[in-house]
Amino acid sequence: MMAEPLDELVLALRQRLRERGQRLCTAESCTGGGMAHVLTEIPGSSEWFECGWVTYSNESKTRLLGVPSDLIWRWGAVSEAVAEAMAHGALEHSAADLAVAVTGIAGPGGGTADKPVGLVWFAWAERERGCRTARQMFSGNRAEIRRAAVRWGLQQLLDHELASD
Repeated sequence: MMAEPLDELVLALRQRLRERGQRLCTAESCTGGGMAHVLTEIPGSSEWFECGWVTYSNESKTRLLGVPSDLIWRWGAVSEAVAEAMAHGALEHSAADLAVAVTGIAGPGGGTADKPVGLVWFAWAERERGCRTARQMFSGNRAEIRRAAVRWGLQQLLDHELASD
């Protein structure tokens, strides 16, 4: 049986993290732990996957990751500033070397003209190297948006933060 594309992506992430001797953590909102789930599907992932947070409510983003509540109030939970703060908070609260954070609107409700369903913000932070953010729009139903966000966020991690030095 052939490996699924997402399986191949996770295996490639595992390889690069092992080569670099690094550990990864996740801070997720709209994906509901989907990234952590796919990363821990393969045996031995504790070697390179440190931990993950599902901070769905604004209060949990503040309490568990240290995202300033005034940042959420000013920009909203689905924003570049909050995604970046989630990634930094994940690194601060773990022994991981890299963090990926995701916050968005998976729908079917909750969207606005400024922040429609399918809008997702990502942040990738690495100790000693700073943080990168990206905004992405996905289409489809709730499950499709969440799956696409998991895949896209992890692919970006592989292509950018874990690209060959």
